[in-house]
Amino acid sequence: MEQVWWEFALWMALALGAGLIAQRLRVSVALAELVVGIAAGNTIHPEVTPWVTFLAGLGALVLTFLAGAELETEALEKHWKAALAIGFVSFLFPFLLCAGLARLSGWQPQASLVAGIALSTTSVAVVYAVMLESGLNQTPLGKLILAACFVTDLGTVVALGLAFTHFDAWFWGFLAACVVALPLLRWLWPRFLAWVGTHISEPEVKGLFLLLAALGYLALKGGSEAVLPAYLLGMVLADTMLRYRPLTSRLRATTFALLTPFYFLKAGSLVDLRAVAAGIVAVLLFFAAKVGAKFLGVAPVARLCGFPLRVNAYTTLMMSTGLTFGSISALYGLNHAIIDRAQYSILVTVVILTAIVPTIVAQRLFSPSEAEARMEENSSGTPHVPGNGGA
Repeated sequence: MEQVWWEFALWMALALGAGLIAQRLRVSVALAELVVGIAAGNTIHPEVTPWVTFLAGLGALVLTFLAGAELETEALEKHWKAALAIGFVSFLFPFLLCAGLARLSGWQPQASLVAGIALSTTSVAVVYAVMLESGLNQTPLGKLILAACFVTDLGTVVALGLAFTHFDAWFWGFLAACVVALPLLRWLWPRFLAWVGTHISEPEVKGLFLLLAALGYLALKGGSEAVLPAYLLGMVLADTMLRYRPLTSRLRATTFALLTPFYFLKAGSLVDLRAVAAGIVAVLLFFAAKVGAKFLGVAPVARLCGFPLRVNAYTTLMMSTGLTFGSISALYGLNHAIIDRAQYSILVTVVILTAIVPTIVAQRLFSPSEAEARMEENSSGTPHVPGNGGA
């Protein structure tokens, strides 16, 4: 038993170090944990035991739920046309281009699908952090970009869930359970919260863990991935979670303090820097393919929505970021032996680069003005999204 405590202390020391680095450098803690995990995995080699794997998986599950629960129905209703169009091409173009590039590079068909899915993502975590820091999360432009991120990541999660699914009886049972349970929970969950109230035993948090575990079990039995129902559940319960912010805060605190460090540190520890060095050409090609595909898809649609050049570039760069779902998709491929460790290392390195480079360029060169962020419809040419009532 003493060995388990030593292992836990080691992982927590890495998590604490990553948290301090993130705070000091003002970067995403997920990014810091990935980088610290890479450093540890190539030096001290922390052991990935079954209990570490479980906590990492639970962290990915709850983090995916929280991402879905950030979706504001009001914002999506106001900007649904632009968000749907931008989010859809933001997923489709890099998925097709990166999967095609992987196939041309000699990757197997299923491995190419993993590459396309991992590099099609937009990082809600990175974008949300930037929106909060700049104050854009309270503006129509910021809300539209966040809504488009959810559309992109929904496409990613659905693609990951369906690409490797065996359509047997368990799958159809899982699908039926989601069709019945999700609308029912949308009605039942707020009534459950009102009934249990607040108590030191945290029944509402335990209820969420029960729902995530049950739906995750059905998803895995159905040959899908547990993050799919977690994301959908978060979207269904989003309005209720926004009304019960203390519950969201407590769940977020537990997740980021204990669970997600294991996920991101583990994901980083599996990156082989020697494989990255050997595949540096592939890293650069995939990075160029992802960002280039985002510009090919998002920029024309954003222009059709009336975005001026600077806001267009800012939006496209924000949609080019990747982190959480990209690393989740890559780790799924590695855990299921669809890709090898060298391919995994290449994909995670590209994901980390897309979390850093587009964000810096967008903030330094294309940060929108206050008037542009308000998206006013007037004669001065400030942007307006057609069909959305002028926000």
